[in-house]
Amino acid sequence: MPNLTEVENFNYGIEKIFEEAQDFLPINGTDYVELYVGNAKQAAHYYKTAFGFESFAYCGLETGNKEYCSYVVKQDKIRLVLTTPFNPNSEISDHIRRHGDGVKVIALWVEDARKAFMETTSRGAEIVMEPTVFSDADGEVIKASIKTYGDTIHTFVERKNYTGVFMPGFEKWESEYNPGTKGLKYIDHMVGNVELGQMNKWANFYASTMGFANLVTFDDKDISTQYTALMSKVMTNGNGRIKFPINEPAKGLKKSQVEEYLDFYGGAGCQHIAVATDDIVFTITEMRKSGVEFLHVPGTYYDTVSDRVGTIAEDMATLKSLGIMVDRDEEGYLLQIFTKPVEDRPTLFFEIIQRKGAKSFGKGNFQALFESIEAEQARRGTL
Repeated sequence: MPNLTEVENFNYGIEKIFEEAQDFLPINGTDYVELYVGNAKQAAHYYKTAFGFESFAYCGLETGNKEYCSYVVKQDKIRLVLTTPFNPNSEISDHIRRHGDGVKVIALWVEDARKAFMETTSRGAEIVMEPTVFSDADGEVIKASIKTYGDTIHTFVERKNYTGVFMPGFEKWESEYNPGTKGLKYIDHMVGNVELGQMNKWANFYASTMGFANLVTFDDKDISTQYTALMSKVMTNGNGRIKFPINEPAKGLKKSQVEEYLDFYGGAGCQHIAVATDDIVFTITEMRKSGVEFLHVPGTYYDTVSDRVGTIAEDMATLKSLGIMVDRDEEGYLLQIFTKPVEDRPTLFFEIIQRKGAKSFGKGNFQALFESIEAEQARRGTL
């Protein structure tokens, strides 16, 4: 292999990782994320007001659905489906009782849902729903689902023969209240928390069943404080559009954030959704105005961050005032910030991220981030 510069070495490594991903399951991107929630109408209002989503589609009693209602909110390429059951004895109701509001479906946009289902189930994936055609006057959508960690599922969505608003069974949701975008563009990655000893199992699941490759691994030396630690493996598909970090707790003096999540969620599940923006200063300024609460970053973090990340385009005083963290890798830098949990159980939260070339996940910020999370755990009495 020829002599390469440090950056070329890094690029070569990333390219080799993507090559390792066996793309027998080509994925175009995230189609939608469905959350089971206690009150979908109120949840939709929250995500519109706080995060800048807009009304998009609806199904419920008015569309002939007697089992549940779903509000779909949209911002650029991000679609959240917020679903509430009518029947207190349904599977959806049971999910909410056990987990609280949380992610049920991570839907993946594919060209051929039948092929995606065949490729994954032939490699051992547990079947949730066989390929099923949903049709109306605007065409058809084909969906198929497989099980992953906890009660979370992946649904393969094929929509190339559909021209309707979202999918059959839904109608366009007209609303006078759409307060305006906050600059969110797409889902960058989604993080799953699993039980102690289960990280490798689920990393292997994504590798062997879905053809993903291990992009990066963090051990308890990378992600630890004086009191707590965790380990993580980031799995990516062949084109890099889907990235799933898988976290498990590591031994520490006190209860880690992963253990707290597992206790309150009642098992493994999606810990956070990272959404990308092209202007994080604008996005966080607007979200703070709308009442979104973010983790507090100690002011001392900013005393040395410039020495670590070098020159950046953004004003450091502005970043400090908003609590936005910065990290750099061989390809550029990134800016990131984390919300507090978006419900009363300390489970699901969001990450807002802007990438300026960087492909990493903010390793240099782990210490400050985890100390901030521990401070919140201490306030809750769960550390």
